[in-house]
Amino acid sequence: FTYEDYQNTAKWLLSHTKHRPQVAVICGSGLGGLSDKLTQAQIFDYSEIPNFPKSTVPGHAGRLVFGILNGRGCVMMQGRFHMYEGYPLWKVTFPVRVFQLLGVDTLVVTNAAGGLNPRFEVGDIMLIRDHINLPGFCGENPLRGPNDERFGVRFPAMSDAYDRDMRQKAHSIWKQMGEQRELQEGTYVMVAGPTFETVAECRLLQKLGADAVGMSTVPEVIVAKHCGLRVFGFSLITN
Repeated sequence: FTYEDYQNTAKWLLSHTKHRPQVAVICGSGLGGLSDKLTQAQIFDYSEIPNFPKSTVPGHAGRLVFGILNGRGCVMMQGRFHMYEGYPLWKVTFPVRVFQLLGVDTLVVTNAAGGLNPRFEVGDIMLIRDHINLPGFCGENPLRGPNDERFGVRFPAMSDAYDRDMRQKAHSIWKQMGEQRELQEGTYVMVAGPTFETVAECRLLQKLGADAVGMSTVPEVIVAKHCGLRVFGFSLITN
């Protein structure tokens, strides 16, 4: 995609909605219901939006939902895109750059993940503190190729990809809610999929320091940081 492609998509959305989002949320598998919390909701199918990829995964509705959440403009993706669908990473991450051009300053990424940390239980929520970009070890990075300085620098740092202040606030809110289950925090590792990990692979990923494993999220976070967005992420441990 060219810079003009991103601009054209952003302009189309701005001309079709009155909402001006500050926060974008990418809803992971089975988490599309998060958008039910939005008021004054306005919904677009991905197929309506110029240049937008199509979601092909069950549990991903393929809709962009604009609305208001706690007084702030918000846009939510009901369904993301994955490497295993056959999409290159520059297409997987297309929406993130569009969000930045819409005026979004904060990206929330969610996913359903497998627990690698033996302390984790099914149903736990893990705040993402850091990630391991396993496909990146093999050259699969969404920033590969010519860099567009209008989005960000050639070599962005990833050492602080996930906002510390937002994680601390999440822990405070969790305590105020009086939840009995512990709010977890850890490192998410991305694999390409679509096959699930073997037992030996899980042992290897544990030794690398990963607490949860999944097939998404990391490319979007890389592009978000490249664009200068704050990032908050969490995984729902499903197995």
